[in-house]
Amino acid sequence: MNEIAEETQKEFTYFNRDISWLSFNYRVLMEAADPAVPLYERIKFLAIFSSNLDEFFRVRVASLRSLLALPKKKIKKNLDFKPKAVFAAIQETVGKHQQEFGEIFRNGILPVLKENGIVLYQETITSEIHKQYIRKYFKNRVLAFLQPVVISNNNNIPFLNNKELYFALELSYTKNQEEEKRFAILNIPSNHLPRFVELPPINGTHYYIFLDDVIRENLDLIFPGFEIKGCFSIKINRDADLLIHDEFSGDLVEKIKKHLSKRNIGVPSRFLYDLNMPEGLQQFLMESLDLSEDDMVPGGRYHNFNDFFGLPNPLKPALENQKLSSLDSRELDNFTTFFEAISRKDYLLHFPYQSYDYVLQFFNEAAIDPFVTKIQLTVYRIAANSFIANALISAAKNGKDVTVFVEVKARFDEANNLKWARLMEEAGVKIMYSIPGLKVHAKIALITKEKEEQKQEFAFLGTGNFNESTAKIYADHGLFTSNELLTQELRGVFQFLKNGEKPELKHLLVAQVNLQENFLDLIDNEIHLKKTGEEAFIKIKLNNLEDDVMIDKLYEASNAGVKIDLLVRGICCLIPGVENQSENITVTRVVDQFLEHARVFVFGNGGEPRVIMGSSDWMKRNLYHRVEVCFPLLDENLKAEMLQILDFQLKDNSKAVVLNEIQENCKKQRLPLEKECRSQIDIYNYLKEKSY
Repeated sequence: MNEIAEETQKEFTYFNRDISWLSFNYRVLMEAADPAVPLYERIKFLAIFSSNLDEFFRVRVASLRSLLALPKKKIKKNLDFKPKAVFAAIQETVGKHQQEFGEIFRNGILPVLKENGIVLYQETITSEIHKQYIRKYFKNRVLAFLQPVVISNNNNIPFLNNKELYFALELSYTKNQEEEKRFAILNIPSNHLPRFVELPPINGTHYYIFLDDVIRENLDLIFPGFEIKGCFSIKINRDADLLIHDEFSGDLVEKIKKHLSKRNIGVPSRFLYDLNMPEGLQQFLMESLDLSEDDMVPGGRYHNFNDFFGLPNPLKPALENQKLSSLDSRELDNFTTFFEAISRKDYLLHFPYQSYDYVLQFFNEAAIDPFVTKIQLTVYRIAANSFIANALISAAKNGKDVTVFVEVKARFDEANNLKWARLMEEAGVKIMYSIPGLKVHAKIALITKEKEEQKQEFAFLGTGNFNESTAKIYADHGLFTSNELLTQELRGVFQFLKNGEKPELKHLLVAQVNLQENFLDLIDNEIHLKKTGEEAFIKIKLNNLEDDVMIDKLYEASNAGVKIDLLVRGICCLIPGVENQSENITVTRVVDQFLEHARVFVFGNGGEPRVIMGSSDWMKRNLYHRVEVCFPLLDENLKAEMLQILDFQLKDNSKAVVLNEIQENCKKQRLPLEKECRSQIDIYNYLKEKSY
């Protein structure tokens, strides 16, 4: 850790961001290794781990490589860490994680599948029935999608697409009684065909085989006249960052569209290959694809484990988590209209425990209500088949004034956001695109009703995206309110998005206006309270904690004796448990069936806690390069509810780990008679029993 700690003149120390992220991804791998987790959930965690790592290499490692190319003097002058040391630590850490990943799959997953009457063939096909089926399946379904390329002496190697699977082969044939050797590249068409092929069951046992192995079994049909000396799986990750040097001039949307077309042909950031590949073939591929030693990452026989999301479960719903049906709000359901309910009181909903249909209902009612005149909202990541976007289209067609701020720089969602922006614009929705130099990450909506010369505004403020697909698996919170203290300020936020005029704010915290300043003041207040002998504590839940200004302030509070409980799912650059720095700070990670996505901030405030929620993590990008909106809970009952939910998570002794000072994920040890606390289940049961 010392070699890659951020070098700083400050007295405090921090975990490196990228190594911290790898620590989080290892926490995901821990779930895959846990025999208490249902088998197919363990397989999903392997898929999540693999998918996460792919994105990490496409974005973070690609960025780190660009830093490595800088002159040493420039690195020393401008960076507070050593890119070369971080890169070496990443390689070492990823190598260990990949090795453990393979052991979990081979020794922890495959045998348990077999115990449950499910066989996933690896190499040897034992059944003649299956051999015949595979031959027929290959001829009828697979062969047409294959594009074999035998490499000539001119190195006519084909372009390898990002994240797609290929075989690199060693071939030989006899010419003039002499053996000639060739290399070949062969695509594995998993983007056209299922990665896992179901074979005929035998005596009640279910059999599956990788598409890769279907092809391996039929190489003689692909390369007639050649002897197959070796067949090795390979995959390349390419730089996925959309680096737009000038966002302030010209058409930003067109620039993004142009860069999107180049994303999958970016420079390599990782080359995965079968570790059994001979040295000669490795060297050939390195030279032909212009790869460096640092690009080369040895792996196993199979790549793209994110395809395991699609591994069939013939025993479904066995071997999976018990599905938690989304809960209804009895109180909301008692009202004739949604607006009638919100006009009476605030409602705080918790997704996916409670139904996201209420958010859809909010927009659907607005689309047809004759007294609704205006709808405004922000979109960061929209669903591929968005009911919300369709409601907004209906609203525009019904004569409403609809304005949608669409963030077209949301990584990997740019194309989908652009598609929906075009469809909404064609229907009459006013579309506003990205602000140059900033991303709008806020999750806010404001609906205006005018009836008998009376105007009333209704707001939704959330921690998660307006995305009904991710709402099924992301744990988030959303506030419905007509409280003028919030709606009036929210109106000012939308004006800020339109014209850049900063609003006067007393309740909302908005990045680029007052967010960081207010959070620092709130921490300072806890420090003051502690010093004067009053009740002082801080509880914060984040996706990521990286900004050194905020971390330093938490360290300062810890040194003043303020008890600080952090729930940080992902990156955490704060080092807990260090004397004279953070001995009063604990960091807890919860990884379970729902992805913890909410941001919640609680300050003791001398016995009258302040509870704030919103879209902002404490990362440099959120605080300095995004428009974020956080909002207070003003209703005492909702405050108590949110405090109870946080308490469940902090008491979790089933799916929570505690981060220690050397960045290990330490499982909580239960005492012999201590009750198991699994926070996501406890939250669900709490909300189920609660009367609304």
